[in-house]
Amino acid sequence: MRGTHGPGHDTTTATGGPGADRHRSPDLRYLTQIALAAEHTGFDAILTPAGTFNEDPWVTCAALAQATERLKFLVALRPDSISPVLAAQMAATFQRQSGGRLLLNVVTGGDPAEQARVGDHLDKAARYARTDEWLTVLRGTWAAEPFDHTGPHYDVTGATVFSPPILPPGVYFGGSSAEAAPVAARHADVYLTWGEPPADVAAKLDHIRALATDAGRTPPRFGIRFHVVARDTTEQAWKAAERLLTGIDPAHVARVQTTLAGTQSTGQARQSDLHAAFRDSGRTSDLEVWPNVWAGVGLLRGGAGTALVGSHREVADRIRDYAALGIEEFILSGFPHLEETYEVGEGVLPLLGTGTGRVGVGR
Repeated sequence: MRGTHGPGHDTTTATGGPGADRHRSPDLRYLTQIALAAEHTGFDAILTPAGTFNEDPWVTCAALAQATERLKFLVALRPDSISPVLAAQMAATFQRQSGGRLLLNVVTGGDPAEQARVGDHLDKAARYARTDEWLTVLRGTWAAEPFDHTGPHYDVTGATVFSPPILPPGVYFGGSSAEAAPVAARHADVYLTWGEPPADVAAKLDHIRALATDAGRTPPRFGIRFHVVARDTTEQAWKAAERLLTGIDPAHVARVQTTLAGTQSTGQARQSDLHAAFRDSGRTSDLEVWPNVWAGVGLLRGGAGTALVGSHREVADRIRDYAALGIEEFILSGFPHLEETYEVGEGVLPLLGTGTGRVGVGR
């Protein structure tokens, strides 16, 4: 599920671009169709985003949990918007009421305008320091005994929940900056990265492994976030990918890139670097940064900006390549969500077998 702000047919809706009003409303009926399709075709979980341009992920996923049986929900939440004790209570309740189907994607944030929208004016270093402390309090609140903590951002006494979860939700955490990596190494159950060429991903994973070992922890599991354009043939897939950019005004691309340049996210800067050659040459071929790895999505939206493009077999092979690096979880998405859930679920997942890892639907 790309998001709860409107699951469109093309990438322009992700930036409020032309044609956004033509797309399906993210009402509960349609989101339920996507969740049921994901469950039916073999996905393990769905990711829903946090932010003021989306429906609330907690409320949405609580509703979708009633319509599904085994599907898990990777709910994004931001320490700038909720206390860790309240988050612990909500998560414990969701985990108990859903039969253990909650996962948490903790998002520190990197867009100053979005941070200001919720009244958060901390600089980047302070935001990650707060997230570090927030995660400490979150896990402490799930403990069997009341938890006390005094720090620069939180001061809690006797923090607890009605019934601590027998199986606490897994914590997913991403970040490519010097501030983010140590927090991930100390707290993440799953470290998430956006799609990049394999050598870049391998270097990042090695860095997190080393930091976790230095912190006295077993390294986390690793996950990666890609869009997917998979079809019966290679030619069909690339035509479908290029259609995502057809008719887009270059001025609109420029506006999006100007907005993204203002973010403080190191991960976003790395995504933007992947299509720098295209911005210089204008050649679509320069958007393929690795075989079947296409950076075209990043021209029109922030966040995850790369896609696996190719035949069902080629996409499955690339997923195996990333699994060989140590990636154990894959968060995949496409435009429009419902149709692409079936395309990937029926065309790619059966080719992967059981040894590749967990696969989820992303925003």
